[in-house]
Amino acid sequence: MQKTYNGMAAADLEGVVWQKSRHSNSQGNCVEFAALPGGDIAMRNSRFPDGPALIYTRAEIAALLLGAKDGEFDHLAA
Repeated sequence: MQKTYNGMAAADLEGVVWQKSRHSNSQGNCVEFAALPGGDIAMRNSRFPDGPALIYTRAEIAALLLGAKDGEFDHLAA
């Protein structure tokens, strides 16, 4: 796999396993995550699977998930 960077084509992340929430709907309105070999996490838009991927550290993903679990982003879905 080539060096990973924010905005790279998700299709270039060969050999990763993308996972989406079981709460996503049939229209594909969701994001998907994949663990990368170096320990980082990639995120992509499921509607554009070959589009850009954002690369985060595990600590950044942990902070995002904690905020989501605490309801900090609920106002964005309303």
